[in-house]
Amino acid sequence: MKWYTKIFLIGVMLFFVLPLLIVLICSFTSAPRVSFPPEGFSIQWYFTALSSAWFQTGLKNSLIAASFCTVLAVPVGMLASYGLLRYKIRARNAVQVYLLLPFTVPLVVQGISLLFIYARAGMVGNILGIGFALMEINLPFMIWSVSSAVNRMDPNLENASMSLGANEIYTFLHITIPALLPGIMSGGLLMFVLGLNEFVTSLMLTTIWSSTLPISMYTRIKTAITPDVAAAAAIYIVIAIIAIIILDRTVGIESYLK
Repeated sequence: MKWYTKIFLIGVMLFFVLPLLIVLICSFTSAPRVSFPPEGFSIQWYFTALSSAWFQTGLKNSLIAASFCTVLAVPVGMLASYGLLRYKIRARNAVQVYLLLPFTVPLVVQGISLLFIYARAGMVGNILGIGFALMEINLPFMIWSVSSAVNRMDPNLENASMSLGANEIYTFLHITIPALLPGIMSGGLLMFVLGLNEFVTSLMLTTIWSSTLPISMYTRIKTAITPDVAAAAAIYIVIAIIAIIILDRTVGIESYLK
């Protein structure tokens, strides 16, 4: 690897990592305001954030919405990706266009359309409804994740199972799903993290009583950026890191990405 390539890669890494490090460092300030470098060292703002009603309520709502989003997305995304790649479907082109929507249609447009539907159905502020909306918007990422595993799977495994007398359902449950497990788990984790961090859609569909944590943090920083918000952001970062570690320990990210 050339020296200028190494410098470029280091620069890209710092561009993404430095903001996170600054937030982490600022969360340990002992002053009642955010400053960099921090004034003194203290963990009091973590206790302040964890004991505050806005953080507890927002985190609970976020976990419920993200969990419901994941529970819905895993079977739907798994079956959709498998069907698209293993069977001839007339609506294949329409589904492929849908898979491009996260990159072509702004989230605010999708959020507004969902707001119209939810308002007529009386579901604005419903946590499970928010989870369903997060699934609908982020489902292409689940399909992509499982599709990569389907492409890597040897179809001869299924053929061998059925040639030995197993039916399609038994083969799918005992051969196909275990083979697709890395893609399913990585896609499920991605859906959970995306649902946990989603802001635009949640902003459209939540109320003051059903605000998720990103919305609660946004409401707090509209007036002033306080250290307890930085501590909440640091906790969010830790949750994401733990999720990645869990995936690596259970599936093995390195072996899956090869």
